[in-house]
Amino acid sequence: MSLAAIERKIIALEGEMLAAVTREDFETAARLRDEIVRLKGGTAVRKPPPGEMGLGTQVPVVEPPKGWKRPKKPDLMTTVKGRKR
Repeated sequence: MSLAAIERKIIALEGEMLAAVTREDFETAARLRDEIVRLKGGTAVRKPPPGEMGLGTQVPVVEPPKGWKRPKKPDLMTTVKGRKR
C-alpha cells in the first residue's frame, strides 16, 4: 500500500471513529483508534509487564521518591481534641 493510500485510509478511519463516538459506540471507536495507530506505525496501548502492575489493578506501581521514609505510627495514648483517651 502506498503512503498516499495509507493517508487516505487513516483519514477515512478518523471520520468513522468520530462518527462512532457521536453514536456513543466507544468499542468501535477504540478498535478504529487502534487500527489508525497501527497504520501510523505505533503501538496503541502499552501494557506494563506483570512486575509493574499493582495487585488487583490496571495501574502501574509508583515508587516513592528517593529519601522518603514511612511516617511513624501515631501514639494511641495521645490526646484527641483536647481529651485524654
